[in-house]
Amino acid sequence: MRIVDLSMPISDHFRWNPQVHVKGDKSGGDQFRVTSLATTCHGFTHVDAQAHFIAGAPTIEATSLENVVGACRLFDLSQVPENSAITAEQLAAANPGGKDGDILLLSTHWDQRRDYKTREFWTDAPWLTREASEYLLELKPRALAVDFPQDYPIRLLLDGIRVPDEEHVTHDVLLRVGVTLIEYVVNTAALTSKRFLLSAAPLKVVNADGAPSRVFAIEGEINL
Repeated sequence: MRIVDLSMPISDHFRWNPQVHVKGDKSGGDQFRVTSLATTCHGFTHVDAQAHFIAGAPTIEATSLENVVGACRLFDLSQVPENSAITAEQLAAANPGGKDGDILLLSTHWDQRRDYKTREFWTDAPWLTREASEYLLELKPRALAVDFPQDYPIRLLLDGIRVPDEEHVTHDVLLRVGVTLIEYVVNTAALTSKRFLLSAAPLKVVNADGAPSRVFAIEGEINL
C-alpha cells in the first residue's frame, strides 16, 4: 500500500493570502501553542458544494462522503499543451476504463509545469471545453478532480472579469447535476496507478459553499 498526498500546502499565495496567526510560545512557558487560520473556502485544494454555483442548492456539510471517497480513475493528460483546450476526443483517448460512479482525476502534472503560487499557473493552463465536460458526464462519475484551473474563465477572475455562468463549463455541466468538483489537487505526477482509492473529504463547515480538503490517494492492493 502506498499513500500519495495530492494537497496544496496552505501558505502565502498571491491570490488567496491566507492569514495564519500563532498564539503561545512553548519555549517561553506558555501551556499551549495555538494557530488560527482565516482563508477562503475556495482556495488551495478544496471541494465545491452545489451552493457555490446554484442558488438554494445544498451547502458543503450536505455533500455525501460517498461522493468524495472511493474508487478513482486517472486520465493521463500530461502531454496536453499549455494554454490549450482539452477536447472530448483527448479525454476519450486518455480514458483507461472503469465503472459507473468512479471519481475521475484529470492529471496534467500542471504544478510541475507552472508554480501554483504564480499568476502563470492560472493564465497558462489548459482548460476543458463544454463538449469535454459533457463527455465526462456521460461516464456517470460521482466526482471530478482536477490538477489545473479547469474552466477558462477562472483565469479571468484574476482581473475581475465576469462571464455568463454557462462558460464555467464544468460547474454548469457537472456540478449543476450533482457531480462534485474537487479542485486544485497537486502532485499527480507521483501516481503510478490508473486506478486507486481517493479520499477528498472536505471540512464540515456549516452553510459554506465549499471547504478545504486534504486529498490523498491510496495505491496498492485494494479491491476497487
